[in-house]
Amino acid sequence: MKRIGIVGGLGPESTVDYYRTMVNEIRGMEAGEAPEIIIYSLNLKDFPPIEQKDAVIAWLVGAIRALERAGADFAIISANTPHIFYNEVKELSPLSLLSIVEETAAVVRSMGLTKVGLLGTGITMSSDYYHEVFKRHNIEIVVPKRNEQDYVVDKLFSEIMFNRIVEETRRNLLRIVKRMVDEDLIQGLILGCTELPLILQHDEYGIPFLNTTKIHVKGAIRYYTTES
Repeated sequence: MKRIGIVGGLGPESTVDYYRTMVNEIRGMEAGEAPEIIIYSLNLKDFPPIEQKDAVIAWLVGAIRALERAGADFAIISANTPHIFYNEVKELSPLSLLSIVEETAAVVRSMGLTKVGLLGTGITMSSDYYHEVFKRHNIEIVVPKRNEQDYVVDKLFSEIMFNRIVEETRRNLLRIVKRMVDEDLIQGLILGCTELPLILQHDEYGIPFLNTTKIHVKGAIRYYTTES
């Protein structure tokens, strides 16, 4: 079995969710089995401004190199937003990387969906990195209206990332999703921030809510259980 390396801390609550989900998934496959996991938990306050592309890339690659020195055989970055520079990080990484975006696109394609909504950080919703990957699979990505995006971002950074789960916030997020179902005709919803599954925990309105944490973890486990 391979040692799994996780670049975590982006933020801490989702890193805990990654760890718990990974352990439970593998225990469900093999009774008593526990994966070897090495976590490098970055300090989110040290995240360079996204405009400083080279600094962000160096920061992430530095974490992956630390995982390599600790004995990891491959790595995942436990957040969606840093995947804006996934290709550049992958080129410099000493370890194989699994992309949360590529893994999610493969799952959406396997479900036969052609138009899905995307919730996430402001960077994730306003950037093209999800769109570019999904376009290769002939899948359209739809994001909320600007005022709705502002609401999602505010609640992510003031509540959800601190594991403050407020029922009114949940209801308002679901109202945004319902509008996207009714007006944009989305067939599924990507929870494109690994904190969002903390508050949106199951499907609604007859469409699947795609938990990118679980999808990424399943991809890592597939790699973990593949013999060298």
